[in-house]
Amino acid sequence: MEVLNNYQRKKLDESNDEEFYSDPKFVYHLDANFRQYLSNIYKKEISSYSTVLDLMSSWDSYLPQEKKYKKVIGHGLNKQELEKNKIFDTYWIQNFNSNQEIPLDNESVDYCLMVAAWQYLQYPENLTKEIERILSSRGKFIISFSNRAFWHKAPNIWTSSTEDERIKYVRKVLISNGFNEPRIIKKFNETALNIFNFFSKDPFYCLIATKE
Repeated sequence: MEVLNNYQRKKLDESNDEEFYSDPKFVYHLDANFRQYLSNIYKKEISSYSTVLDLMSSWDSYLPQEKKYKKVIGHGLNKQELEKNKIFDTYWIQNFNSNQEIPLDNESVDYCLMVAAWQYLQYPENLTKEIERILSSRGKFIISFSNRAFWHKAPNIWTSSTEDERIKYVRKVLISNGFNEPRIIKKFNETALNIFNFFSKDPFYCLIATKE
């Protein structure tokens, strides 16, 4: 079921996303606290010897190294970044804003991960239906994000929303397209002190959903 209107799907920079991601970005887009917290969630939520799909990924998936996986599949837009991600058994490149069909069989994946990526989706409804299709009956869709983005590449629905509104928006797309009420985890900014100044840690938002 569609949730967004045409205006909400538009973004400031409508050029092909593949051009923007053609150069590899070997940097962390999220701070160490966020990454550690996400890895801890994966440790609790993901069963050993399962098939994991990391969508819109990069050179690090934050998956706990101590777990054994049946298979880890990667997806993204930059071949060099995906090649550097040593946890992947296989990967493919696809622009989900052009084509939302996932080239995997029905119920072939146990966990689908999406880190700091939902904010770039222009057709999240179609993609969510596809994720529902490929997830196993007990599968989980784990979506995490903070308050960072390449703002010119994020659609209006994201750039014009508050952080709470973004959670409600992701939730609405999930429950409108084949998922149960998601579990929501929020970890807010904490201010820390280093020898130079005060700094804020990245806020952490996560939705964990199962199929209806």
